[in-house]
Amino acid sequence: MGAALDQPNRYYDPRFGMEAVKLLPGECYVTAEPLMLVTVLGSCVSVCLRDRSSGLGGMNHFMLPGDTGVQGLLSNSGRYGVHAMDLLINGLMRRGAQRRYFEAKVFGGGSVLKNLSADVGQRNVEFVLQYLEDEGIPLAAQDLLDVHPRKVYFFPGSGRVLVRKLRTLANDTVLQRERQYCQQLSRRERGGSIDLF
Repeated sequence: MGAALDQPNRYYDPRFGMEAVKLLPGECYVTAEPLMLVTVLGSCVSVCLRDRSSGLGGMNHFMLPGDTGVQGLLSNSGRYGVHAMDLLINGLMRRGAQRRYFEAKVFGGGSVLKNLSADVGQRNVEFVLQYLEDEGIPLAAQDLLDVHPRKVYFFPGSGRVLVRKLRTLANDTVLQRERQYCQQLSRRERGGSIDLF
C-alpha cells in the first residue's frame, strides 16, 4: 500500500468538464479542490469518505492480500486494509475534517480475478464493512460484490458518486493491475510485517 499520492495521475475529463485524479491499486488521495476522483475496481475495494460539513473528501483503493488463516482487522492481511483506511482518515483530518461529520460510500469486491481465491472480493467487502462499523463511520451507500468490474467517479465536494458496471472490457488492464498488486502484497506479507503508527 503506497502513501497518499505525491504525484497524482491528474488529467482533464472533457465528459464532466473538470479536473480529475485517477487512483490505481494501493493509492489514496484526499482533496478540498473541486475535482473528481476516479478508479476502476475488480476485486479491490474503494472507500469514498467525506466530511459532510466541509466538503473535504478522499478515496482509497485497496485489496487484502492472501488468506493468512488469522481472522480480524489486525491479521497480517487486514493490516493492509487498516493502513489504507488510516491514510484516508488521517489525510482528511490533517486538512481539518472532523470525524463526527464523516460519511462513507463503498464500492468493489467483485469476483473478477481468475486464479485467485473466489472469496478475495468477499473478504475485502467483509473487512471494510466491519472496519466502518467498528469505527462508527456511517455508511451512506454501497455497490459491492457481483462479477463485473466497475468504474467509480467520486465528487468529494458534493458527495455524489457515479458507478458504471463494466460488463465488457476493451482490454484487461484493470485485471492485470489487480493481479500485479495482489502479487506485490503477497510478496510483502511473506517478507515481513507492516508497522502501523
